[in-house]
Amino acid sequence: MTDLLLTIVHHLLAFTLAGVIAVEAVLVRPGLGRRGLALLGRVDAAYGALAGLLVLIGAARVYFGLKGWEFFIYNPTFWAKMAAFTAVGLLSVAPTIRIARWRTAGGGEAYVVPDAEIAHVRRFITAEVAVFALIPIFAATMARGY
Repeated sequence: MTDLLLTIVHHLLAFTLAGVIAVEAVLVRPGLGRRGLALLGRVDAAYGALAGLLVLIGAARVYFGLKGWEFFIYNPTFWAKMAAFTAVGLLSVAPTIRIARWRTAGGGEAYVVPDAEIAHVRRFITAEVAVFALIPIFAATMARGY
């Protein structure tokens, strides 16, 4: 039962994280102002919290799951999945820093993020989406013994 519960929570967190990345991709667009930045800041904080929970639950699956830690530790597909997850995390750093800077920028309620900065952050988010797509691919191959 522990393995099943950990797996369910792990998958729900992964799908929720994918949804949060999609929400960020929608919110980071030209014309982003104070109102959108407040929401974007909360979404980005949720992104970090979800990613942290996903790591914790994933580690619990490795140690307490039915397959045993040996299945994971000696599986190159597992490490490819971890590399993809790490890459997504690293790609998210630049947008998080920019979002924090935008939120503390002057200009009052009339502040609008410059389009060039939006384009820069959107490239990172697009890369996150592309690399994130590898994670379920690696998970599916790993589940089938590759």
